[in-house]
Amino acid sequence: MNNRIKLIRNSVRLTQQEFADKIGIKRNTVALYETGKSGISDAVVKLICKEFNISERWLRTGDGEMYDLPEDRTAAIVADLLDRDSPTYDLILNILDRYQQLDPKSQEVIDSFISGLLK
Repeated sequence: MNNRIKLIRNSVRLTQQEFADKIGIKRNTVALYETGKSGISDAVVKLICKEFNISERWLRTGDGEMYDLPEDRTAAIVADLLDRDSPTYDLILNILDRYQQLDPKSQEVIDSFISGLLK
């Protein structure tokens, strides 16, 4: 689970301190989790999942998809785009802008690549 904690933190582009602040724990506790030197309580697992929309199953076992997105993924993405304070706001805008500049064949290649990553 320690590698998945670090993967979550890096994917949302937070320092250990920022990650710790979001879930109400100490920075050194995050470091201990990420290095596998400390076990993670059920309460902290639930906090991480709730705060970052992470699948609890994925966090505990590595099975399934990382994110526990609502059924309407488009609504979730739009909500994130509207939240300028979101750590992914600029990234999503950049990806959308560059994707729209691609020719249809290149867009198909990107779509295929992403589908492969999700399998």
